[in-house]
Amino acid sequence: MNKIVEYLDELIPNPRCELNYNKDYELLLATMLSAQTTDKRVNEVTGILFKKYDSLAKLRKAKIEDIIEIIRPIGTFNKKASNVIEIAKRLEEVGDKVPNDREFLESLPGVGRKTANVVLSNIYNIECIAVDTHVHRVSIRLGLANKNDDVLKTEMKLTKKFKDYNLCRLHHQLVLFGRYYCKASNPSCDTCKLSDICKYKNSTRK
Repeated sequence: MNKIVEYLDELIPNPRCELNYNKDYELLLATMLSAQTTDKRVNEVTGILFKKYDSLAKLRKAKIEDIIEIIRPIGTFNKKASNVIEIAKRLEEVGDKVPNDREFLESLPGVGRKTANVVLSNIYNIECIAVDTHVHRVSIRLGLANKNDDVLKTEMKLTKKFKDYNLCRLHHQLVLFGRYYCKASNPSCDTCKLSDICKYKNSTRK
């Protein structure tokens, strides 16, 4: 595990969430909106959304048609627009603050374990790893998880294997490593210092 962490520290010394947000609920909504799209595209629509509706009170009163029009570029906009308004309403129950409460977060529409982990990690520094497509792919390639493991099993394996490390930091590093280096297609295998333990790289040599 040391080799992986040391290389990630070298390659990505200052990892951070690439979703833009200024308030805790903005991160929650942005992460929910990021399902099946890119952070870059989400940032484009939330830049407009959070400027027009700069409070949860305004989001609760927003017309769903207006939300749809703003977030249309990210796809599945009808459901996501409904989720935005419903989440804003549900947060009123807890004083308009995103709580440090996994059960509550996962009860929100459009919010699963991955989104909850992102929020808990970034807002409350809870030691957890959110497994998205990038983290899952990297984990399988580096032999940290099996091809047939689902995201929860992958998360449990990573949490156990890296229990002595900063999981919040590691999560961001794995996401960025998968997004910019260990890409789904045309990964940077030739320059990667983990290629000797990479199942993907070794399989392409055969």
